[in-house]
Amino acid sequence: MRLNPFAGAYLADPAQVWRRILDTPGGVHHDPELGLWLITRHADVRRALGDAETFGNALTLAPVYQVCPEAMDIIVRIDAPPTTAAADPPVHPRIRRALRATFANTADRVEQRYGPIVRRRVDELVSRLAARPGGRADLVPEFTAELPLLVLLDLLGVPEEDIGRVRAWADGQIALIWGCPEPAEQVRLAQGLLEFWHYCQDLVRARLDSGRCGEDYVSQVLTYRDGDDEVLTVAEVSSIMFNLLVAGHETTAGLLAHALDQALSNPDRWRAIVEEPRRIPAFLTETLRYAPAIDGWLRVTNRPVTLNGVTIPAGARCLLLIGAANRDPAVFTVADRFDPHRPDRRDHLSFGHGPHFCIGAALARLEGEIALARLGATLPGLRLTPDHRRSYKPNVAFRAHRELPVILDPALPAGGRPVPAAERPAA
Repeated sequence: MRLNPFAGAYLADPAQVWRRILDTPGGVHHDPELGLWLITRHADVRRALGDAETFGNALTLAPVYQVCPEAMDIIVRIDAPPTTAAADPPVHPRIRRALRATFANTADRVEQRYGPIVRRRVDELVSRLAARPGGRADLVPEFTAELPLLVLLDLLGVPEEDIGRVRAWADGQIALIWGCPEPAEQVRLAQGLLEFWHYCQDLVRARLDSGRCGEDYVSQVLTYRDGDDEVLTVAEVSSIMFNLLVAGHETTAGLLAHALDQALSNPDRWRAIVEEPRRIPAFLTETLRYAPAIDGWLRVTNRPVTLNGVTIPAGARCLLLIGAANRDPAVFTVADRFDPHRPDRRDHLSFGHGPHFCIGAALARLEGEIALARLGATLPGLRLTPDHRRSYKPNVAFRAHRELPVILDPALPAGGRPVPAAERPAA
């Protein structure tokens, strides 16, 4: 079985590839060029996500290609201990306790603690867009990527002027680990990742040196640590921030972009959101199933495991195709149809499953709900530009839009229905 996540159909319509793989008997295949075992069925992906004893995380953050020696010399200098995505027991349960104790992770707690921050940032960005009625914008850099990063910087107490650097470093990490950059680009990205790690270390050290515990999340984690290395080491606190500054905004940025893409590509869907905002939570859940921000994730087998009659040897790297699992017809009725009303939409695996279930899931949902509601109320005539063609950045894990160009109409046209591109008069 061959999967090329860096070119061709996967960059425009990965669902075509998922369907081809799902239609191939077995559900477990080896790709010799990627050097990965592909796991596609919902039941198997769910098992792999939940079975930490068999499917380990040690290589989750290791690049999927042969890194050039110059870049590797830089990467080995990043001495961040595994804490979140790449951690296994007994470290991961201890880190997870710290996260549950310090990071709001239920709907009520997230609303209470983070709701005002999210609303303020959404209002700022939507107002900025609304100030250009009839103009054009690219929602990826101007909204979907900006919002979750601003919220996260507020939570962590990171200066807003650092947003450009943090975004570049985070994007660079995703391209370096799960992309396939050329050697010269590998070196540049690796150097940026080392700078990013030092930045996170400096962030934590500044809090420690000040001796003051503020309301920001870094201070809260240090308060939880209370000087005890058996609870968390200082390096682990820095590593948590290192991981949050990437995973904490890139996944939410993907959710926002996919949701707006699905809504604006169908005028009736957008109209439903504008007229009945109560539909937004179900719409976001179906977006998570249909177009996950992370559609593939890495594991390594700690021992041989047999799935659907196929034995994967110990020490094998596996790509869990979450996007394919979310389209598995054994679980989802008419799986390739986008339907926010479907009763099985909550069975998606886009936030993971088991011990590594996304700690920020509730915050991502809150950001999505507030963002869509505010955009719908302020720019009900928002629509994609007629020349837009969907495309994604080449990546084996993160499904990120290259762009989302829109026209910023402040009102619905006569009749209350946005005009589809095919029905608009030529310019």
